[in-house]
Amino acid sequence: MCDPRNYTVGWICALSTEYVAAQVFLDERHDEGPAEVSPNDNNVYTLGRIGKHNIVIAALPDGEYGLSSAACVARDMLHSFPNVRIGLMVGIGGGAPSTKHDIRLGDIVVGASRDGKSSVFQYDFGKAIQGQAFRPTGFLNQSPPLLRAAVSGLMARYESDGHQIETSINSILEKKPRMRRKYAKPTTDRLYRTEFIHPEECRSCSETCDPCNLISRPRRDEYENSPMIHYGQIASANCLMKDAKIRDQLSKDVLCFEMEAAGLMNHFPCLVIRGICDYSDSHKNKEWQGYAAMAAAAYTKDLLCQIAPSRIESEKKITDVLAGTGQWLLDSPEFNAWVEGETKTLFCPGIPGAGKTILAAILIESLHSRFHDDPKIGIAYLYCNFRRQDEQKAEDLVASLLKQLAQRLSPFPECVKSLYDYHRKRSTLPHLDEVSGILQSVACLFSRVFLVIDALDECREAGSCRANFLAEIFSLQAKSRTGLLVTSRFVPEVVKIFTGSTTLEVRASKEDVQRYVSGHLGQLRPFVAKNRQLQEEIKTSVSEAVDGMFLLAQIYLSSLDDKITAAMIRKALRQLRKQTPSSSESEKLDVLNQAYTNTMDRVNEQKPGLRDLAQKVLSWITCARRPLATVELQHALAVTVGELEPGEHDPENEPQTEDMVSVCAGLVAVDEESGIIRLVHYTTQEFFERTRNIWFPNADANMAQICLTYISYDTFSSGFRPSDEEFEWMLESNALYDYAARNWGYHARAASIEAKALELEQPMLRFLKSKAKVSSCAQVINAPDSRSPSYSQYPPNDVTGIHLAVLFGLSEMIKILSKDGYPLDSKDTDGRTPLSWAAENGDEAVVKLLVERNVEIESVDSYAGQTPLSWAARYGQIAAVKLLLEAGAEIETKDKNDDTPLLWAIRSGHVAVVKFLLASGAELKVKNKIGRTPLVLSIFDEQEEMVRLLLKSGAETEVKDKDGRTALFWAVEIGKEIIVRLLLGSGAETEVKEKDGGTVLFWAVMRGKKAMVRLLLESGAEREARDKEESTPLLQAAAYGHRAMVKLLLKSGAEKEAKDIYGRTSLFWAAMRGYNDVVGLLLKSGAEAEVKDIEGRTPLFWAAVRGHKAVVETLLESGARK
Repeated sequence: MCDPRNYTVGWICALSTEYVAAQVFLDERHDEGPAEVSPNDNNVYTLGRIGKHNIVIAALPDGEYGLSSAACVARDMLHSFPNVRIGLMVGIGGGAPSTKHDIRLGDIVVGASRDGKSSVFQYDFGKAIQGQAFRPTGFLNQSPPLLRAAVSGLMARYESDGHQIETSINSILEKKPRMRRKYAKPTTDRLYRTEFIHPEECRSCSETCDPCNLISRPRRDEYENSPMIHYGQIASANCLMKDAKIRDQLSKDVLCFEMEAAGLMNHFPCLVIRGICDYSDSHKNKEWQGYAAMAAAAYTKDLLCQIAPSRIESEKKITDVLAGTGQWLLDSPEFNAWVEGETKTLFCPGIPGAGKTILAAILIESLHSRFHDDPKIGIAYLYCNFRRQDEQKAEDLVASLLKQLAQRLSPFPECVKSLYDYHRKRSTLPHLDEVSGILQSVACLFSRVFLVIDALDECREAGSCRANFLAEIFSLQAKSRTGLLVTSRFVPEVVKIFTGSTTLEVRASKEDVQRYVSGHLGQLRPFVAKNRQLQEEIKTSVSEAVDGMFLLAQIYLSSLDDKITAAMIRKALRQLRKQTPSSSESEKLDVLNQAYTNTMDRVNEQKPGLRDLAQKVLSWITCARRPLATVELQHALAVTVGELEPGEHDPENEPQTEDMVSVCAGLVAVDEESGIIRLVHYTTQEFFERTRNIWFPNADANMAQICLTYISYDTFSSGFRPSDEEFEWMLESNALYDYAARNWGYHARAASIEAKALELEQPMLRFLKSKAKVSSCAQVINAPDSRSPSYSQYPPNDVTGIHLAVLFGLSEMIKILSKDGYPLDSKDTDGRTPLSWAAENGDEAVVKLLVERNVEIESVDSYAGQTPLSWAARYGQIAAVKLLLEAGAEIETKDKNDDTPLLWAIRSGHVAVVKFLLASGAELKVKNKIGRTPLVLSIFDEQEEMVRLLLKSGAETEVKDKDGRTALFWAVEIGKEIIVRLLLGSGAETEVKEKDGGTVLFWAVMRGKKAMVRLLLESGAEREARDKEESTPLLQAAAYGHRAMVKLLLKSGAEKEAKDIYGRTSLFWAAMRGYNDVVGLLLKSGAEAEVKDIEGRTPLFWAAVRGHKAVVETLLESGARK
């Protein structure tokens, strides 16, 4: 008999015709059936395989139809087959042809969301609305992302290559001729006019329906696949659709009608696939049902072959989030007051393991379901993750919110496009304040915005990330109708921030825990399913023992996996009841830590092979320097260490994802979207980090050996890859290549204190002496993250083993390689020596070692013309800077752009290095090739602390660059008010003129910096200053169309009739360039409309010549003469 836990795809049919079609498309049928099913499961199942997917197929009981029957079949299937991860509802449906959708009999409709609407909606025959026919009665969930992605992939394949669905059907009918009569393709396809009703139900259309009522449709040409595939919304209800008028009223959005899908979508997330067997009218008959069912099944088989088994295995089980979970929170007055806008912020703290992330996901899904038809409601969310803090800086988090909200708008906001284009052209990233400003603009396009932020306590504190992020969110709330919901542990710093906000504590309710346990009893031994009393005891004992901690329920239930008798389970339950945590958080954590320890004891009690696999999986996940994709870990665990010639990767040595997860006794999960294999909770990571020396004492040594073995495979003997295509092929073909190349040395260095460290010496030397493999490794390490053309060719070639030893701080390897004759002053293709690399990396011991061995400290690279001291200053490596200066390095050395070490330290923002260099005598009056001084460079990067330091150290404010601009010009350009005030306070001159004759006030006006203009005017800047063309700031403001600037200057007393060398006033320039709002403002302020320039022309003339109709009308209304 077949183990039900081996089946991951659930396929549901409504009719026996559909059930037959599904079975004949199986590649292999498992005739023995399931070994066990749930006690009250009345379904009959067919088991089999398509490709590498194990499929369970069930049909509704004979004679039963509709939503509730489908829901019952799905519910029982999930109880009996607990590992089902994706669902399919496959069968026949009635088409809804329209001028937009040429749907014909035998075609296939695939449920797909359109315009933010679910792929399936339920309509109600009892709620007809005049002129609209039906009102949707509920919101249904989307199909799972994995299935939606597979549909897109198959759609693209069909579009380019066509499909073989009809060929597949004919092939089966040739093998099974008995099926031809009922399942072969009929020859007639009749679509009647909407108003023509079938005269007599008992007789066929060919006998009773006048052919003159048929709708004429063109024959499909040979280039169109038959059947055609349509993608869109499917209407579902408990009644059969046989009314062409109602069909047509709904056909704007709907492609077909059926009777089961709406009963599944919220409890059995699935993709709905329907073969069209009729046109949902009174002419409905069964002639096409067999072929339509075959067509839908054939498409489904193609779809499943599009999905890799590993992607299905990484999906959550459908039972993981059970219907009704978190309903207490959705029903709470606090949550509903927040949704209705009565409160702006809802803070939801909870103890570790309380299910905060699960409940956050439920809240987000609830908001999407509630508002998915309303384009004026914006919804965005974030899941903070302590292991991904480097990827979740404040600007990243704000940008993610902006992306989610912008994607909900149609058309896509121009302000977002402009920001993207501006930085794309310059290969720069926007500042936090830029992204926040655009986020505020986008948020104001919605009537309401909902933000959900999960695990705020895991947002990094370093660099004030959390504080900066929240400051932007609170600013957003002040300027738009934005509701904020935050979950967090009871971290004092976070709790303090939300003092005064509405608070709702998150706990795993007893009902939620019992629901979870009930839904996961299927993972226990089959005898549990036969013992109702034991099931109740498990639910009661676990829900009482966890005391509000969902995570404990998962761990405790997993601890019963290996219990093979009822007595053993009851003994374990008695032990759980003794461990019930008390109310304090620290005591709850103690219980959780004990649960982890007990789980590890169980892991180590497994058979040797399973135990070893579990230890390797947990060790890698815990100690890896970044999160690992499942395939990366599979490659790592497939490595055999200790061989003199490592050979190649052996796919047959890879463990299966399901095995890697199962042997870890509930401590490991696979993230369904990213494919990353991770520990089940952040408290699990914290537990292992505290106790790693107990469980994984030689982790770094083992990982270093595996990484070294991997990058020593023969496949890397070809060295540096000469093109992006070859480089990417290597990365894709060798999943661990990226991680192993970037991290082997860090693990090797960390392993120096471990018992197995000596075993690494020879593998390291063999690898470091292989020029090709070193080059292959270095290409990965130095390749930029951006995938611009030829990005893989940017890294230097001719990297030596000593370069890599230096990079990872492996002093002993450097000594051995040097002793073996490898030169310490070797250069890569960028002309950089190991000392240059060491200076950038900042390893004090390595720099000292190289300096003591008398390497060249003034070696200049060919890449940028920098010395090791410049590289150290550039990357803020103060220890290396000190060592190099002590060794006699030249402090004023200049690179190709005349940047000195001081200039590099300033532009990189390293205050401590700048202080040290200045104290060591670095020249403060230096300029680079484009005339940038230390002060100007600090201003460019908005470094307030650096500006203060340089001004205090005597930096001059009036030094001009090649365009005649001083530091004040660039401070105004950046727009940082505090820096402008610092400069003005230090005596910066406001009337200095750049090469075109404009002062800093001109500069501020032309760039639209209103705050800067106001500040300069307050500081005494001359508002009537003239440039080389005798233009004034007011003329420039009008010429650039800055209405707010014009208003500000007029208010300050600027002369509105001032003329430039062309005799033109500010009104001329606004009229010539079509700025009607500026023209109106100037006229209202008394500007002369009849003034003439040196050619005798008026503003009206220029507006007319340039075709600015609105400006012409405004001028005429003001009295200007034609």
